[in-house]
Amino acid sequence: MAKSVRLEPQVIDEIVAICETMLTELEEAARRAAGLVNAHGFGDLESARQLAAGYSRKGAGTPESARERIEQFIDTLTQLRDAFASGGEAFLDTQFDWARALDTADRDT
Repeated sequence: MAKSVRLEPQVIDEIVAICETMLTELEEAARRAAGLVNAHGFGDLESARQLAAGYSRKGAGTPESARERIEQFIDTLTQLRDAFASGGEAFLDTQFDWARALDTADRDT
């Protein structure tokens, strides 16, 4: 593997723009996921309350919940965007870290 990477400025700009678009979408998903903690409409039986509580936990509040997973993807994509925005020099240093972070987040689901 090469010790350095050189990307053309327009390629860097395009990659950063793609990351920004993805981050915007993920941030909107995070806002929507914040409401997932309010699971209701299951009824008043104890089993219904337990079901609602289970869906609330899947929505937010645990490391495996939707909101936290989305935040992990946002953090990882932000690091990737920043690595490219620096001109690509930081990409080789971070490529395995962000790939490992995405793989770990995906595997835990």
